[in-house]
Amino acid sequence: MEDNGLKITTGSNISAREEKAMSANLKYLSLGILVFQTTSLVLTMRYSRTLKEDGPRYLSSTAVVIAELLKIIACIILVYKDSKCSLRALNRVLHDEILNKPMETLKLAIPSGIYTLQNNLLYVALSNLDAATYQVTYQLKILTTALFSVSMLSKKLGLYQWLSLVILMAGVTFVQWPSDSQESSSKELSAGSQFVGLMAVLTACFSSGFAGVYFEKILKETKQSVWIRNIQLGTWRPCHSCCY
Repeated sequence: MEDNGLKITTGSNISAREEKAMSANLKYLSLGILVFQTTSLVLTMRYSRTLKEDGPRYLSSTAVVIAELLKIIACIILVYKDSKCSLRALNRVLHDEILNKPMETLKLAIPSGIYTLQNNLLYVALSNLDAATYQVTYQLKILTTALFSVSMLSKKLGLYQWLSLVILMAGVTFVQWPSDSQESSSKELSAGSQFVGLMAVLTACFSSGFAGVYFEKILKETKQSVWIRNIQLGTWRPCHSCCY
């Protein structure tokens, strides 16, 4: 009996270790996919906005609407999976959580409009800034998110967290500092266009920080899943995109 108990204990320890190792590997894999997705998205957007060809360029508002429709479809698929792959259950969840709760859906009109503005500003920024400058400057959204979290969610940041934010600001400042290497790029981008791009990305940083914290606050105040909330968020995007 004692031997069997030891075997069971040893087996559970090995299983726990395997789960921890799998969880760690999944975290690194998710981080790698996120880095690849972010980098490739910026480079693709920059290339599509600066590609010289005959005819007018595509509308950024159209790209934003299509992206949001794809997000809604992805969220509906995940809700369908959570509903045990039942169309009837999916229809009931969407009807109960979205159509029968118009005030809950209405709450997300504000962050939806801000996100729409932000996404359109990112296209303006990438049309007037190079990809590296945009990518570094856009990291200021971490600072704005932290500031809005402190003011709206009453979060407390430690000393090292504030120090990291100061270092981030210093890094962005040095990237924007004029240098001799920018003379060659100035032929392609004028000072006016660089200013427009910088203002667009800074506005996007503030809008991203506020909308993200506002959305987090709504998620904490309700019991609805994040997938349902994203569907509610996405339903307002086409309406807001019509303004652009």
